[in-house]
Amino acid sequence: MKNTINPKDKRFKIAHREALIGVVLVVINFLWWYGFAYGLGSDKVEHYTYILGLPAWFFYSCIVGFFVMVILVILTVKFLFTDVPFEDEEGEPK
Repeated sequence: MKNTINPKDKRFKIAHREALIGVVLVVINFLWWYGFAYGLGSDKVEHYTYILGLPAWFFYSCIVGFFVMVILVILTVKFLFTDVPFEDEEGEPK
């Protein structure tokens, strides 16, 4: 029994697509955080607005951003990711 990796296997195409989706989610998370942290947080401290005792920039970038990303990841896994079998096409485990 010889273990060979076939780069034309459809599982590699699926894995590359899902990895790219993961990178896009990371970029969205960073842009969300950076936009609110430096967009709202670049003013003087005396001019900050507060939500639940936290500066608005922190609340939107860290608290709301966390929940937005959790929802995005759940939706991504549910609708864009697919189950991939770990067995060879012959049905033998590696």
